[in-house]
Formats: sequence, structure tokens, C-alpha cells
Amino acid sequence: MTNTAAQASGSESFRVYGYRWVVLLSFMFIAGMNQLLWITFAPITGMAAQFYHTSDLLIGLLSMSFMAVYIVLVIPSAWMIDTLGFRTAVGIGAVLTAVFALTRGLFATDFPLVFASQTGIAMGQPLIVGAVTKVAAAWFPTRERATAAGLGTLAVYLGILVGMLITPALAVRYGMASMLLVYGIVTVIAALCFFAFARAKPATPPCPPGQDERVLMFVGLKQMLRQRDFLLLLAIFFIGLGMFNGVSTWIESIVRPRGFSISQAGLLGGLMLVGGIIGAVIMPILSDKSHRRKPYIILSLCGLLPGLAGMAFATSYWLLLASGFLFGFFLLSSGPIGFQFGAELTRPAPEGTSNSLLMVMGQISGVIVIFGMDALKSPSTGAMTGSLVALLGLTALCIVFSALIRERPLSC
Repeated sequence: MTNTAAQASGSESFRVYGYRWVVLLSFMFIAGMNQLLWITFAPITGMAAQFYHTSDLLIGLLSMSFMAVYIVLVIPSAWMIDTLGFRTAVGIGAVLTAVFALTRGLFATDFPLVFASQTGIAMGQPLIVGAVTKVAAAWFPTRERATAAGLGTLAVYLGILVGMLITPALAVRYGMASMLLVYGIVTVIAALCFFAFARAKPATPPCPPGQDERVLMFVGLKQMLRQRDFLLLLAIFFIGLGMFNGVSTWIESIVRPRGFSISQAGLLGGLMLVGGIIGAVIMPILSDKSHRRKPYIILSLCGLLPGLAGMAFATSYWLLLASGFLFGFFLLSSGPIGFQFGAELTRPAPEGTSNSLLMVMGQISGVIVIFGMDALKSPSTGAMTGSLVALLGLTALCIVFSALIRERPLSC
């Protein structure tokens, strides 16, 4: 590791190391693969239902298992992240992800074993994605943490994007079993890269003395649940992440009644993620440079409304794609800013705890939204327009909540 910057705070100094980017990249690889494994079956719901001789809802449960497991494991996972450190916690998550990704591929024709393997992969998810802000806090100065969290979240979006775009093509060309086995092998490589390159912390802290101090997890948990602004942020994540999980899971079912194919559904999901990736790069950087979080959350919530409306009503393919891109750009760009805002609102509570609480709200609501969208679809055509209109109303409520949150001054 080489020192790339040194700054002083009073008589004390702290250092920022160039190796922080290597650590972040190794984390991004395994985080992206974990999310690719989550979304695998979403763009090929109909094909998978035929392959396993089961219903669309049971295939949807393969994705929903991630949300159910997250809800159960969020507190012990947050404790492990904050107590053991991100490298140990993410390492355990990486092993779970790699082992069960491989068994999912090796036993790809057996639906019960595929479901069990999917559940095993899901057990690794909270240990990995719940550590985004912990990685940022361990290696990055305050002025770069929204950017680092944005790049960590970007890996999540990239994993979903790759899953949306290439899964239909791989499944059609090589078959379900071969596609799942390839994903398992790549995941093992990602886990090995994490163990090879990730380090728990730099030789010296990346921030002035005192800024890295944290209270115990359960003390911090009590404190954050008493904070009005953080509770409002929890409500926003409850709706926003639930909406993302629901739309991602049912992406093919949303467009199938309008005559679009699985390849077109995969491209729509891919463009949604491309928009999110671009937004997750641009918006957190702007937020860091302006030292503000709230205006960018409000902007993102307002901006996603026309995209969601287009996904609900568009019948022309180009308009559907444009709407998906717009929806993804604004919805997904708000995620990393929100995670970092939550860590700042609740300091000195541990970052892993605030991050995990925000994530679990989306997992709980994701289960509700997935079942709700299936229950509200048209019995005659299968259209999900009504549920998307309901999500438009909930987004408007999020805008009200975000306006009520008080901004916090940021230190460098």
C-alpha cells in the first residue's frame, strides 16, 4: 500500500491510502455476483416455470427467498459486520455465496435442491450488501464516503444488470443447467479474489481522531430508532426498495401482457439497471461535492415518477425502454446517498447497523410488494398496471417524507 494523501486535523494527522480502491473492487466483485444470483430467474420466469414444471409464483419465490432470509438474519449479520469487521463478515458471506452457487449449478435440474441452494446464497447476502458503508468507513475519508458507498452499490446494480441481460441469452443458447453452472464457477472466482485482496483496515485511519469512534451495536440501535429523521428515512427505504424488488422480480410479467418477449423484458430490466448505474456514479459525487444529501433524495424521488408511469402504461417498445432507463436512473441513484445519509444521521451508531436496518425495510416491503403485485394483477390478462399505479402513489408519499427530514452538516 502506498500513501496517496496526508492531511492534518489540529496536531493529529491521518492518511488515505491508494489501496482503498483495490479493497473496494474486491468487495464489488463478490457483491455483484451475489446480486446476479438473486435476479437470475426474474427475466426468464416463464421459461423457468416450464423447465421445472411449476408456476410463475414458485419461480418468483426463488427471488423472494433473498428477502425472507434477509429479514431473519439482518440483526445477527449487522452484529457480525460491526463486531468482527467487514473482511471477516463479508468473507463468511462470500463462502456461503460461492458454495451454494456451485451446488445450484451442479444440481440445476432438481428444483428442491435449486431452491435450497438459492436459500443458502441468500444467507450470504446480508453479510455482503450490509457492509457497503462499513467498507467506506474503514478505508475512505468522510468527503469520499458517499462516492465509495455509491461504487459499492454500483456493483449491486451491475450484478443485477448482467443477470438481466445475459441470463435469457445463456439459458436459450446453452440451457438452464449450463447457465447456472457457469454462474457458480464465476462466483467461486469472485470469492477467491475477495480473500486475496481485501484487507480489514489500513495502517492508519482515513479520518481525524474521533470520527471513527462508534458505540456498541445494540446501544446504537436504540439511539437510531429514537431519531425522527432516521425513522422517516426508514419509511422511504421501505417503499423505495420494496418497489425495486417488486418490479425487478416481476419484470417479465409486467411486460408480457403487452406482447413483449423474455428477451425484450431482459433488455428493459437491463436498461433500468444501466440508468441506475449511471445515476449511482453521478449523483453521489454531486452530493459529496455539495456536502448535501436531502436535495438529491428529493430530486431522485421526483424524477422516478414519469419513468414508473411509462412502465405502467407504455405500449411502444422505445417508450417502455426510455421509461425503464429513467426509472432506474433516479430510483437507484438515491440508494447510496440514502445509505450514507443514514450513517451520518445515526453517528456514532455503527455503519453496519444503520445500513442493515435500511436494507431490511426493503426486504420486508419487497415480500409484501411481490405478493401484492401478484394478487392485484388482472385475472383475465395478467396485467400489473393497477399495482404500478399504487406504487406511483406511494412514491408521492416518499417525497413528502423526504421533505420533512432535516439536513445534517458534513465534516471533511
